[in-house]
Amino acid sequence: MSINNSYFNKNNTLISRSYTNTGRNPVTEIFYGSLPTSDYPNGYSRFIFNLDLDLLKSKVQDGTIFTGGTSTTTHTLRMTNTVAFNPETLNTTTSQARQRATSFDLILFRIPDGQYWDEGVGYDFADLKYNYVIDKNFSNRPSNWYQTTTLSAWTENGIYSNNNTGTITYNDLTIVDIQTFEFGNENISFDMSNEIALILNGSLPLSSGWGIAFKPQIENLTGLTDAYEVSFFTRHTQTFYEPFLESSYDDLIQDDRNLFTQGKLNKLYLYLYDNGTPFNLDNVPSVDILDNVGDAIPGLTGLTPSLRTKGVYEVVIPALIGYKTPCTFSDKWYDMTLNGFNLPNVTNDFVIYAMKNSLQIGTSTTEPKIYGFDYYGIKQDEKIYNTDIRKVGVIIKQAYSTQKLLQKINAFYRVYVKEGQTEVKVQDWTKINKTPNEYYFIFDTRDKIPNEYYIDIKVESTGEINTYKQQIKFQIVNMKKD
Repeated sequence: MSINNSYFNKNNTLISRSYTNTGRNPVTEIFYGSLPTSDYPNGYSRFIFNLDLDLLKSKVQDGTIFTGGTSTTTHTLRMTNTVAFNPETLNTTTSQARQRATSFDLILFRIPDGQYWDEGVGYDFADLKYNYVIDKNFSNRPSNWYQTTTLSAWTENGIYSNNNTGTITYNDLTIVDIQTFEFGNENISFDMSNEIALILNGSLPLSSGWGIAFKPQIENLTGLTDAYEVSFFTRHTQTFYEPFLESSYDDLIQDDRNLFTQGKLNKLYLYLYDNGTPFNLDNVPSVDILDNVGDAIPGLTGLTPSLRTKGVYEVVIPALIGYKTPCTFSDKWYDMTLNGFNLPNVTNDFVIYAMKNSLQIGTSTTEPKIYGFDYYGIKQDEKIYNTDIRKVGVIIKQAYSTQKLLQKINAFYRVYVKEGQTEVKVQDWTKINKTPNEYYFIFDTRDKIPNEYYIDIKVESTGEINTYKQQIKFQIVNMKKD
């Protein structure tokens, strides 16, 4: 599985019955409870945002992310709680003298009616004047509780009413997901898979954004003597914890051409390049499996492969049995067109090996192995522009050996940054692609925040899991724009 991160292109916090704008505040404070006014004894806020999905859309359109067939792509909204790493702050007050909220639900909803809104230039939640000096960080310019822009207003103040009155009520909303917070220090992890899938396949026009709020039952609580709050980093944070949509997709390549085993399910691949650049065919080709004399095997003709990622087609071969091994078979790929032109058929060979070659049955055990690694594609301590896409090759060898390369290994990588002694996950353990001639993974810097990054390698062998720390360290830097 690989990931693509899509970041916010605007966000704001709407405060009930207030013109205050906090669009550029690095933190959103979502609160409910008492207010210091007799006119409105209770109040609450709602966070709104929109996403830049251009990179995600382009990867879907060019086949880098394949969303058809049985492929599963998930989309998860992630926002970091400002107290996620400070459990000692639980059951305390915030800088706004509000209690930290616990035991509540937040909803993720779609902003209705495609209402366009501006982020605004405000920072402070209140006009903090001192000795009559103008507070330049305070703004009541749109968007806010009442207005979307200078010349337009929300169809319903605050986007929707949390009771049964008004133009748009809570019951009229599309609720995308609901998340329960037991302690109040949990991070946001909303499932937006169906919502984003509708946008990517054209069933849903690009939304004007989404909102996060407490359930109406919480917003409508009265008689409270305190206000309760939960806070998350926004897109204007100066930390690494910028909120994003994480799209996880299956582009794993596990090519069995060199180790095709009788009696097991195997996978074969076709790789397509134009002067080194991967490309997709106009249509999905067909595949026949031929025996050692060139005859098509019954039941294994006209197989339909699937697009695994850009320029790579995968066909799954069911378990073959009853053949004298080793023997050489072939896979013929045909019905291929590119830009309307027919391409010639492609026939590749593979050798079927006996199942016993991959099994160990007997009285002895296998000793654990220690591995060594070489890399290409990213240099140690290299500075990489955030416009690069790198193919990182991993050469896996038995430790203390300069020659013994290993062809059948379950190897994984993960990517993270460091905040002091804390390792902050960027990409969780992901299996490394295996082709007939290399192990590799693709690292796309375009959706990564400039920082210093680390890559660990993990290998599973003989019941052991060994992690090799900080195998690669590098920096992603911004390319200066004209």
